[in-house]
Amino acid sequence: MFVDIAKISLKAGKGGDGAVAFRREKYEPAGGPYGGDGGTGGSIILKADEGIRTLMDFRYRRHYKAENGENGKTKRQFGKDGKDLILRLPVGTLVKDAKTNKVIVDLKEHNQEFVIAKGGKGGRGNAKFATATRQAPRFAEPGGRGDEIEVVLELKLLADVGLVGFPNVGKSTILSIVSEARPKIGNYHFTTLKPNLGVVKIEDGASFVVADIPGLIEGAHEGVGLGHDFLRHVERTKVLVHILDASGIEGRSPIEDFYKINKELIKYNPKLSEKPQIIAANKMDIPQAKDWLVRIKEEFENKGYKVYPISAATGEGIDKLKYGIWEILSTVEDEYETFDEYIDISPEEKIEEDFTVKKENGKYIVEGPYIESLIYSTNFNDYDSLRYFQNAIREKGIVEELKKLGIEEEDTVYILDYEFEYFE
Repeated sequence: MFVDIAKISLKAGKGGDGAVAFRREKYEPAGGPYGGDGGTGGSIILKADEGIRTLMDFRYRRHYKAENGENGKTKRQFGKDGKDLILRLPVGTLVKDAKTNKVIVDLKEHNQEFVIAKGGKGGRGNAKFATATRQAPRFAEPGGRGDEIEVVLELKLLADVGLVGFPNVGKSTILSIVSEARPKIGNYHFTTLKPNLGVVKIEDGASFVVADIPGLIEGAHEGVGLGHDFLRHVERTKVLVHILDASGIEGRSPIEDFYKINKELIKYNPKLSEKPQIIAANKMDIPQAKDWLVRIKEEFENKGYKVYPISAATGEGIDKLKYGIWEILSTVEDEYETFDEYIDISPEEKIEEDFTVKKENGKYIVEGPYIESLIYSTNFNDYDSLRYFQNAIREKGIVEELKKLGIEEEDTVYILDYEFEYFE
């Protein structure tokens, strides 16, 4: 089975907590702060790997978590950083934000890496909070939370040429003739249940990759049959070769077939109409194909399409088709693209979400990663720690935001499970 879409949840490692410790040495009766910083949490890194062909592994395992950072230690020793988790994906995988369905990164090249979830920062130990006026801080900073994100992995084949057309027009046979690919071939509709790839060699140093896109039918753009699964692979190709059954032996008009398939392509993604397209009129070994060829040329050549009469059964015209494809490819820029909408979701932006201040039912509420981290790092029984907390929320602008919402003396502010009375 060819799996080309999977949904997974990712969680980077939490940063280690800073340590609260004091020196306990001879001649140091009032030993100073000695707590070290916590280690950074492990990040989750995506890496494109040519050796991986499907997303099968991600179908059976949906949750991935990187290692947490180690807590800080006494003697100002840092905790160890958590190990990064590297997830290897096939080249050609689009990574989308599950909430918006927008593209975060397009893994186009072998060994390309992207940090999808950044590990939390290690918390500072109490040694870092010592000042001239606060010589024995009894508080430290907790480790920051790692990024969490749910993503959709979508594999789109990286092929130069896509063979499109109705089922049973000869695409798989043509692929097997022009390349080293050996697809399963049978006289059935939907014989091909996954795209087959083949390399076509023109001469030394000159070759291209062809994908036999499984047969399309009307309604494919709406997911009829295996429509969406097949159509997503067409987007990656540079040139489309439209295979027509020029014999008409199945009772269909090859000219109407052409327009029906193109209608499905454009409905799925209007930009597919911009791709170069040539026509291969197949089954020329069947007598009635000669009459249809005349009509096909009359219909399409004056519209700018090149028509190549071929026979997959006898090999007639196959070489001309190969060189015709190569000629067009040489004029197309060597860049694979996706037409999906991108979203800027860099790890730095995700982590620095900071805080929100709101008023609901007369209550003033402060929440968010920054304020949670600050709360957990505060020792409310310690004067220095409490003063640090008060200064931090003022410097961060939280007090200013509360004023904008109309807070007054003795109003209550809710932060996590804590309730604070507001005083100027």
